[in-house]
Amino acid sequence: MKDFLVIGAGSAGCVLAAELVRRGAGSVLLLEAGPSDRHPLIQTPMGLIWVMGSKRDWCFTTTPQKAAGNREIKVPRGRMVGGSGSINSMVWFRGRRDDFDNWNVQGWSYEEVAPAFEAVEAALKPSRLATPHPLTTGLASIFPETTPTPETESSGVFAYNLVGGRRNSAARAMNIGKLVELRTDAHVDRIILKGDKAVGAVLVDGSEIRVSKGVVLSAGSVASPGILMRSGVGPKSDLEKLGIDCREDAPEVGENLHDHPGVGLHFEGAGSGYGLEAAQWFNWALAPLKYALSRTGPFASPTVEGGMFFNARGEDQVPDVQSHFIPFHLAHTGPRFQKKSGYFADVCVCRPKSRGRFSLASKDPKAAPLIDLGLLKDPDDLETLAAGLERLRSLLHSADFGTRRAPEVYPGAAVKGDALKEHIRANCGTAYHPVGTLRLGGPVSERLSARGVENLWVVDASIMPSVTSANTNAPSMMIGWKGAEFIAEDAA
Repeated sequence: MKDFLVIGAGSAGCVLAAELVRRGAGSVLLLEAGPSDRHPLIQTPMGLIWVMGSKRDWCFTTTPQKAAGNREIKVPRGRMVGGSGSINSMVWFRGRRDDFDNWNVQGWSYEEVAPAFEAVEAALKPSRLATPHPLTTGLASIFPETTPTPETESSGVFAYNLVGGRRNSAARAMNIGKLVELRTDAHVDRIILKGDKAVGAVLVDGSEIRVSKGVVLSAGSVASPGILMRSGVGPKSDLEKLGIDCREDAPEVGENLHDHPGVGLHFEGAGSGYGLEAAQWFNWALAPLKYALSRTGPFASPTVEGGMFFNARGEDQVPDVQSHFIPFHLAHTGPRFQKKSGYFADVCVCRPKSRGRFSLASKDPKAAPLIDLGLLKDPDDLETLAAGLERLRSLLHSADFGTRRAPEVYPGAAVKGDALKEHIRANCGTAYHPVGTLRLGGPVSERLSARGVENLWVVDASIMPSVTSANTNAPSMMIGWKGAEFIAEDAA
């Protein structure tokens, strides 16, 4: 019998499991619902465009978003070792210092989480993208003499958890396969409770796993609350409607769900970004060989190569939006792959005010859950996106793109004001950073223990009271490291 069961081999779970072992806290069994990450497309940066939407993605969708055209919006989540860190663009930002200070939770100020970031970065060694497209390099001219950071208006090539031109997820960086027992294709239904104590888990196939010291949920902002609810911990009225015996009435479980809302501008023009125009066919034919020999070329691109942080409504203010820049042609209508060249840039609200809710549609663990992001529910998010798009146009116009500059084709520079807001409602998505469903100070204590259940902890992005001001992969790994610190002490 192992000491700890960690459910979810994603970014937080892999760091947590490795750190528990390193600290001598006990033996660990790490469960992953999906397969391994041993596939060439996963390790190849550009491979993510094929992995998303595959069997290694849960392929969730939201409920109809009332303030966003009543649309069902994609919520990609990694379903393999490495979790969403195996299908993302590998962008590395800690977030703003006051993101953590504003959580106002003991043990989670920036000064208190900084050592965890430093420890994780020592293992992952994130660095600036080595071979960006010339268009991406041109972003540096927008806010000269800056390095991209959410702390101040800035632009340029981003940092990534890439090593030697290959994805360096938490699973790989932490040598998970050598440190802990890892079991793939182990989809968890619910936690086994003995009285008020977590002692193991029941898998979807009916098999049971029991441990001696405790269970850790690291399945993410969607799966973790779902497992908890199926275990009888959640809003009593919701659980009883589904025929689930309520062991602990926890009305906040599933609340506070939110993500970075985002919408972008499409540009098309011969000789601009990467694309399938005839002039680039020869280079595309050589691309696989070039990547294999030198880890360069388009296959070495994580697609999101850089971007900027700026204030949507004025210069020299604290940034409230982030832009991701993709130097590839992205079709806005028609077939996905077209014989064109182009590039794309979006605007995402750094600190959205809108909140949604996660709930179960059924107690069947194979049934799709109800994911309501509450997208654009707060009107200020829409106002910020509209102002951000207007300023993004101006900033991109000032960029040193030279002869590679292309015109905006969607929605088109003439779309402004109320028409632009309608465009946002009809096209807004997210940055794929869902957080908050088991927030610190609510269903989870400041030391990550689940309220009402002994020997059960939650260690993933679901514990964030509010999303950080940039990409969430680095903070998720920090949470994994902090979780191991707390659990090693509390379960000793």
